[in-house]
Amino acid sequence: MRLNRTRFTMTFNISVILVFILLIFIAPSTFLQDFTPEQRRTVGLLVLAIYLWTISPLPSGAASILLLAMMMILGLVDSVESAMSGFLSSALYFILILTILSRVLVKTGVDKVVASQLLRLNEKGPKAIAVALPVLIAILPALMPSAFARLKMLLPFVDRLNDSFGFSNHSVFKKYALYVIGLMNQNGTIIVYTGGGFPVLAAQLLNDYNVADLGWLEWFLIIAPPLWLALLIVNIFAWNYFKYSYPSETPDSQVQKAIQPEKYFETPRERKRFQFVIMTFLMMIIVWALTDNNVVPTLLPPMILLVIYSIPKIGLLNNTDIRAFDWESFLLLGASFSIGILLDQNGTAVVIAEHMMQFVPEDSGLIFKTVLIALITFVFRMIFIVPSSAIIVIFPIVVSYADITNIPALSLAFLVILIVGGTNILPIHSPTSYFAFQSGVLSKKDHYIIAAFSTGIFIITAIIAASTYWTLWL
Repeated sequence: MRLNRTRFTMTFNISVILVFILLIFIAPSTFLQDFTPEQRRTVGLLVLAIYLWTISPLPSGAASILLLAMMMILGLVDSVESAMSGFLSSALYFILILTILSRVLVKTGVDKVVASQLLRLNEKGPKAIAVALPVLIAILPALMPSAFARLKMLLPFVDRLNDSFGFSNHSVFKKYALYVIGLMNQNGTIIVYTGGGFPVLAAQLLNDYNVADLGWLEWFLIIAPPLWLALLIVNIFAWNYFKYSYPSETPDSQVQKAIQPEKYFETPRERKRFQFVIMTFLMMIIVWALTDNNVVPTLLPPMILLVIYSIPKIGLLNNTDIRAFDWESFLLLGASFSIGILLDQNGTAVVIAEHMMQFVPEDSGLIFKTVLIALITFVFRMIFIVPSSAIIVIFPIVVSYADITNIPALSLAFLVILIVGGTNILPIHSPTSYFAFQSGVLSKKDHYIIAAFSTGIFIITAIIAASTYWTLWL
């Protein structure tokens, strides 16, 4: 899903450009005086990227191509190949292939089968659904690697359940369910690094910057305890917030019994296709969990699966599915990777990290230094609409900061991952939050109160985990 960025007036955009030009003359003699000329141009490119990807009227795909061109115009790279280096990341193609594979789950009815299991709980009442739904969302990323696909899958069934209880369209139950499949769904996607585009990129960055080369199971064991703890706390808060902020409704027992589960498959062939897809997806997950990345690359199983699904006799994928991929996001992520690589290679990330140390007292401890990087990460996340862009840009800075402060890089890396992945204060910070907000069921007050509380819990959890639990994995 593409998000519509906020469009400002022409006067505003001209003012931003004039300020940018003014900084070109002022910055070298002020706050960028310790940077080399090349590093100053790199910082300028970073500022330009933030503007182009957030508030400029230029489409993000064209903006990404402009940034690649600016690398060459500013003399920051030696060749076109160097500017395009970000597109060599396997994470980009992992996202491409998993997104295409997720279409197979929809085509074969896997989404309907999984979601309709909730209908079996309707006779037990809305409280049973309120418990089962977040549990489902917490484990579903392992099977369906797309937060937006999970939302689109569950939304019709939430509507049916709400109607089955005889509730109004703005009931406490539906508000809570929209929170779960919107905000929680996005936050929970990092439970496995194959759960969506963001964790895929994060895992790739861990490997690229020599922080850690984690397997599927190792990632899960590192991130799951703090993530599930944060989600549990936020879920309890969200349920109680809705419960005490809005009048409760009593389920209509007569309506409740009227709901009928829909038929999954019309023909035996459809059932066989469903069973085949489930079996092959589970095999892919087992390979991820039990094999070494260095022996069997993570990208290899989905590559083979895509080819198998495209065999004419199977016919689950074709060129239409490939053309349907969001190539605008592909350009944005590739350009983000190129900028991240540039920050690392020419030392700009190191100098930025050294300047960050000016805010750290000499006798400060581990927790203070960790809190500082947590706050800086939060600021970066608020600036970038797309979480993947935020983590790609900030990651080399964090790694350099870890080297300077002697804080374990793995702890800081997962702190950044948890904060960037868990910060969705603005509806446009994630497609699922945006869609849930646009439904009109959640008010602005609902969204901002829960999103702000959720972000605060994720930041606190990340700081505690970085100082305790994640140090055990060094």
